[in-house]
Amino acid sequence: MTSRLPISPQVFAIFTALIAEKIGIHYDAGDRELLGDKVSVRAIDAGFDSLLDYYYFLRYDPAGAAELDALIDVLVVGETYFFRELAQLEVAVAELVAPRVAAGERLRIWSAACSTGEEPFTIAMLLAERGLLGKVDLVASDISARALSRARAGVYGPRSIRSNAPPPPFATRWLEVTPDRVAVSAELKGAIDWRRINLLEASDVTSLGRFDVIVCRNVLIYFHDNTARWVVANLSGALAADGALLVGISESLLRLGTALACEERGGVFLYRKTAR
Repeated sequence: MTSRLPISPQVFAIFTALIAEKIGIHYDAGDRELLGDKVSVRAIDAGFDSLLDYYYFLRYDPAGAAELDALIDVLVVGETYFFRELAQLEVAVAELVAPRVAAGERLRIWSAACSTGEEPFTIAMLLAERGLLGKVDLVASDISARALSRARAGVYGPRSIRSNAPPPPFATRWLEVTPDRVAVSAELKGAIDWRRINLLEASDVTSLGRFDVIVCRNVLIYFHDNTARWVVANLSGALAADGALLVGISESLLRLGTALACEERGGVFLYRKTAR
């Protein structure tokens, strides 16, 4: 069997519509061959020699839902690493979380679309260094079951640490780093509640309850504006009163017309839920 199935403009169009509907990721016309390569991998593994037949299976066959989950694992972007955009997380923990915990509150943090988990583990390290790890509920989620499996294992390749985001001195307490792998301590792994969540599904988001801090970084850039607005509305609904949403440093919610208020803290921008 061939290792690459042809994807016509028409088949590309129906696949992009299906993918946008299910997980929100947008593909431009110039991405046709890229998407064709990715979809071919799953279609061939599932025993198909036609992408059109594979599409109809995904869309209409009762067994298509499980195969769609496998396709999602192939499609989602897994670019993440420890200590990425660390200043944002440091400000959130130091200025938004620590003072309220010191005042006796129990806060909830959600790392949304966490991929393989390096981000929530980074947050957990920052909490642990301030003695807050057992005093804050930390939830992490992703749509990819495969990514979550890796996150729960807490064992990574050397590229999980990058030269542009060197580990802070305290990281040696929580990470075992060798030339071949990076392993997270058992204490950190036990401190995170991992969930499989689709950010497009309001019921999925609602099921998690309310959060004081939501971190959803470098995700909205893959969505059309209308999809991004929907996701931001879902996230905003999950914020507690005066809660804060953090997005990637290259992302902005202002063009989306969000009701959240943009706020600067220590050179870091975040979005707060304010009383109306």
